[in-house]
Amino acid sequence: MHSPRCFLSRVGLLPKPGSLPWCATKRPGWSQLFLGSACEGNFTDVIPKKCQRRQKSQKKPSHVGPLDGSWQERLADVVTPLWRLSYEEQLKVKFEAQKRILRRLESYLQKLNGVNVTTSAPRAEGLSCLLHPIIPSYYEVFLRQSPMEPCLLFHEGGYWRELIVRTNSQGHTMAIITFHPQDLRQEELNVQKEAVKKFFTTGPGAVCDLTSLYFQESTMTRCSHQQSPYQLLFGEPHLFEDLLGLKIRISPDAFFQINTAGAEVLYRTVRELSGVNSNTILLDICCGTGVIGFSLAQYASQVLGIELVEQAVEDARWTAAFNGITNCEFHAGRAEKILPQLLKSKEDGHFIVAVVNPARAGLHYQVVQAIRNCRAIRTLIFVSCKPHGETTRNIIELCCPPDSAKKLVGEPFVLRKAVPVDLFPHTLHCELVLLFAR
Repeated sequence: MHSPRCFLSRVGLLPKPGSLPWCATKRPGWSQLFLGSACEGNFTDVIPKKCQRRQKSQKKPSHVGPLDGSWQERLADVVTPLWRLSYEEQLKVKFEAQKRILRRLESYLQKLNGVNVTTSAPRAEGLSCLLHPIIPSYYEVFLRQSPMEPCLLFHEGGYWRELIVRTNSQGHTMAIITFHPQDLRQEELNVQKEAVKKFFTTGPGAVCDLTSLYFQESTMTRCSHQQSPYQLLFGEPHLFEDLLGLKIRISPDAFFQINTAGAEVLYRTVRELSGVNSNTILLDICCGTGVIGFSLAQYASQVLGIELVEQAVEDARWTAAFNGITNCEFHAGRAEKILPQLLKSKEDGHFIVAVVNPARAGLHYQVVQAIRNCRAIRTLIFVSCKPHGETTRNIIELCCPPDSAKKLVGEPFVLRKAVPVDLFPHTLHCELVLLFAR
């Protein structure tokens, strides 16, 4: 849903359309690929040798522009390090990386007594996303003319912080500006809000044609709507996205996958692995706007969603009502607080399929305990954008032998299948969908 090129241009990092290497009419296949290390290993060794030789032997094409060590090329190598590879080669790199993660995870699990690991890694599936064209860097223009300094480091002062740009497939754009108030009085804050509103409505920034502009005062790195409300300066309060035949409402604080077309592939994969039927209760943990639950609602007897962000839960409830989905129920709050009580009320006589799609920090240990100790959960789908991080700890706790000291007394899960889904072309990142059963 979001466009990285759109975001970089708006914050002033991309001054001219066509100035970056990915804007070339043809994809270059030269030079050495810059790839960072992950999972305690370097990804460069999984790039096909043939591709490496071709990159070294080919000359730089003249149509790409001035890329001899330029900041544009260096920025592209950092932000989208796979841009030099064809998409097929990108998928090979990502798939090999996912296999390495799974091998390491499997070796962890095999060291645990009594755990029988059976993994089956299918062929990679991916879908290129539609990228929006570059928008001129009007936010940079605004910052340069503003008397208020940008806030780069909290201890150094400054006011204007980050700009988040969210777009949908219809071309609507929501901009969210974060502002550090420092010691400004409310009257002074109002002056700055009016200035940025005027710039994007009647000033030079009006050409951006924003659908909505939000303003949030924040003294923290990350601040929720409950901690400091998003203030709508003008426009529509929500974005709407069409996905899997549904109209989804999205608030500024709600999570939604950045690649809508790729997300449909992801959710279909979850559906195929879940085995949900009319006798199943689907438990959607960390559900966001509820899209995974909605994609399976017609096959399940009931969908129960849990989400920390209240705006996202409100969006999910609106989406369910608008699309006539009546078997979905959403709970706002911390999963570790809600889940144990929710499972107690549903465990007897029910077959439960659980889907978890946590943030990079993984699942709270109490959530893992609740899932592990609920006998009715026989199938678990774990969707992870960072499987080599805290997810590894979660998986070990789900699959290890019973451990009363850790309150993990339920039957262990067994990893049955892993499906990588490429939601982030031109980058090293990949979603990994893991199927567990017991």
